[in-house]
Amino acid sequence: MVTHNTEQLVVEAVGLTKVFKDFWMRTKAKAVDSVDLEIRSDEIFGLLGPNGSGKSTIIKMILGLLHKSRGRLLVFGKAPTDVAIKKRIGFLPEESYLYRYLNARETLDYYGKVFGYDRRTRRRRADELLDMVGLTQVAHRAIGEYSKGMTRRIGIAQALINDPDFLILDEPTSGLDPIGTRQVKDLILELGRRGKTILLSSHLLADVEDVCDRMVVLYGGKIRAQGTSSELLTDSSQMIIQTPRLSVETISLIEQLIQREEGKAIEKVTVPRQRLEDLFLDIVERARREQVETAGAMHGGSTAAFLRSDSPVEGEHVIEALVSESQDDKPVRAVEKAVESMPREDEPKQDVLQELTQEKREEPTSRPSVVERQAPEAPKDVDQSIIDSLMGDTRDSDTDDQATRE
Repeated sequence: MVTHNTEQLVVEAVGLTKVFKDFWMRTKAKAVDSVDLEIRSDEIFGLLGPNGSGKSTIIKMILGLLHKSRGRLLVFGKAPTDVAIKKRIGFLPEESYLYRYLNARETLDYYGKVFGYDRRTRRRRADELLDMVGLTQVAHRAIGEYSKGMTRRIGIAQALINDPDFLILDEPTSGLDPIGTRQVKDLILELGRRGKTILLSSHLLADVEDVCDRMVVLYGGKIRAQGTSSELLTDSSQMIIQTPRLSVETISLIEQLIQREEGKAIEKVTVPRQRLEDLFLDIVERARREQVETAGAMHGGSTAAFLRSDSPVEGEHVIEALVSESQDDKPVRAVEKAVESMPREDEPKQDVLQELTQEKREEPTSRPSVVERQAPEAPKDVDQSIIDSLMGDTRDSDTDDQATRE
């Protein structure tokens, strides 16, 4: 696993401003207004705000899709337009723009090719991601036939195909059912435990509250509040004392004690109840145990093996070799070196080839016929003239055959 310094800044913005102008260069809108923020390595950072508050504009500037108007913006210590940082980023846009005529497996294979992975790695990662997002059963269907929730699931899978160091999720739970929403939040927490840096942009407050370490609240392009969940959500004016169920008499005695000692009264006594999300998931889980059939996306499996903290980083030596080469011809030289260093099983030894070739060249041009090479010595008591006549016939026959063949 690739580890980073905990103090390293993945994103650093100082006075970041983005102004959209019309054809006559007149200001149309100030989408981002003097924003200062830091996203540290290995943290889950939340970008909160209503629609039109500047969340997506900040994300597009981080990705290098939009140029800032003023201020400073660094990603991994470099300008957002630097191509070298792109392989370390995974991005799920607010709307998943995928090829509608490709199926899920072909889609993941395509994005795997973009990052240069070999066929075996692409196939294994696609299988693991499809199982993780619950689309294995519908992997053969074209993306254009998917519902919005299923499209978001495959969008999340494509954002993770390169095992990114910095994952940007823009409204990841939009269109997902409660099962998918819970699964995405569990996935974000798992990736955070692995040490990945995640930027989560959402207007769904509960999603950000459940997973983020720190957050900022935007409105009108400005930061209105920022801090950890505890710093922003702790209500210092009230306190909750939780006990097992008490009788009315006991509650009355406690209230009298509070009035006598603190001069205050109990404002409200309520019975805790479970969250609607927990109830919904419990109902679905019971139905699944009863093996009730459904035509929708299945509940996702475990986190893909290559995304877990116990999985080795693949191909790091290859990446290092490519990076170490010169900028102009690094891919070609790296491939040539790899090919030259590969042993060839069918390559014969050079000295054997030379030996065989030399022997072939030393052979006489005209070979004796088979009869001449194998003819035994005639016995002394046999008439030599008869043998000579027979040999002469054989030579004549060979000559005629050769002439016929020619």
